[in-house]
Amino acid sequence: MSNERVIKKYANRRLYDSTGSRHVTLDDIRKMIVAGEKVKVVDDKSGQDLTRSVLLQVISEQEQFGTPVLSMELLEAIIRFYGNPVQEMLTRYMEQSVGALARQQQAMRAEMAKALEGPMAPMAEFARQNMEQWAKIQASMLSAFAPPKPQSPSAENDTQPPKKE
Repeated sequence: MSNERVIKKYANRRLYDSTGSRHVTLDDIRKMIVAGEKVKVVDDKSGQDLTRSVLLQVISEQEQFGTPVLSMELLEAIIRFYGNPVQEMLTRYMEQSVGALARQQQAMRAEMAKALEGPMAPMAEFARQNMEQWAKIQASMLSAFAPPKPQSPSAENDTQPPKKE
């Protein structure tokens, strides 16, 4: 992928962002990912892909020092799935579940942004609909109480029986 940010890991365990030309920490990598960037961590000498192990370190650090996302029960269940014939199914299930949650979160953000664009917009639409209903009710009531309209002379001639001569 051309939009991946390549991070090199040196023998002294320091991480270097070759795109940003600076040394980074695990927290910096976490912030990049939160911002939607793709990262790829490679060993500086061998070129081996270390992305997975570094991402696990980021998760471990968050779980240890932040608010945990993974409960003890969930961690134990995940450990039990390793080597189990349904391990691949768990992986797909978790990926799909997190993907669905992310899509729902995105949709919720879009709806909230729409509501915040014009906080009175939903109320204005509601008021407009109420006014339409009120106008219909008034017209209906007025027509019920209003005297019938007089018919035009030509209309009277049409409704009267023809004169016999």
